[in-house]
Amino acid sequence: MVYHEAQAFVSMLVMLGLYRQRTFGVQHVPKRGPLLIVANHQSLLDPLIIGGPLAARRHLDYIARIGLFKHSAIGAYLRTLNTIPIRQDEPDAAAIRETLRRIHMGRAVLIFAEGSRTHDGKVQPFKRGTALLVRRARCPIVPLAIEGAFDTWPRERKLPRLLGCRVMAQFGEPISPETIESQSADDALNGLRDRVESMRLELRERLLDQTAGRFPAEARA
Repeated sequence: MVYHEAQAFVSMLVMLGLYRQRTFGVQHVPKRGPLLIVANHQSLLDPLIIGGPLAARRHLDYIARIGLFKHSAIGAYLRTLNTIPIRQDEPDAAAIRETLRRIHMGRAVLIFAEGSRTHDGKVQPFKRGTALLVRRARCPIVPLAIEGAFDTWPRERKLPRLLGCRVMAQFGEPISPETIESQSADDALNGLRDRVESMRLELRERLLDQTAGRFPAEARA
C-alpha cells in the first residue's frame, strides 16, 4: 500500500508539473466498498492522470488489453498497478471472472471501456464486455472522462509532447446498480458512453477557455 501511494504521489507531481493537471469530482468516488469506474482512453498517460488524484482516497485495480503486456517496460508498469489482462477482440471469461472477484471483495476496478486508445480523441463506442461487467458487478458505477491526453500523447507518437499541453479529468456521480438493472444492456452501455463523452466535451471547453483556444486542437470538436 505504501508503495502504491508513493507511486501515485510521484505520478501526481509529474502530471501537475508538466501538464498542470486539474481533476474534478473526486468526491463522487466512494472511499470504500465495491466499485467499477468506467473511463475513456486517450493515451498511455491515462493511468497516471487517474491514479494520482485518487491516491489518498482509495487504491485502484486496472483492466488493460493483453497486448500491452508484451512490451517489457509497459508490461512491468501495468503489473505494479495490479492490472488484469484481457483479450480485446474475443470473449475472455477468465478476465471477467477475475474482475468480478475483485469487485465482490470490495475493491475498485477501472476499465477503459473503448478497449484501446482513441484514434481521434473522441469517445469511441464502448465494448460489449463493458455491458456484461456493469450488469454483473452489482455495484456503483462511476463514469470518468479524460481530456487533453490525446493531444499530449496520441497513439502514433512514440513519446509524449512536453510543452504547451494540459490535461483534465472529471469523475461523474455514481450510477446505482438498480438504475443499471432497470435498463437494457444496450441502453446502459450507450448511456454510460454518452455521459463520458458529455463530460469530455465539458473538459475540452474548460481547456480551450484556459488556453485562449490554443489547446486542445481546435479541429477536433
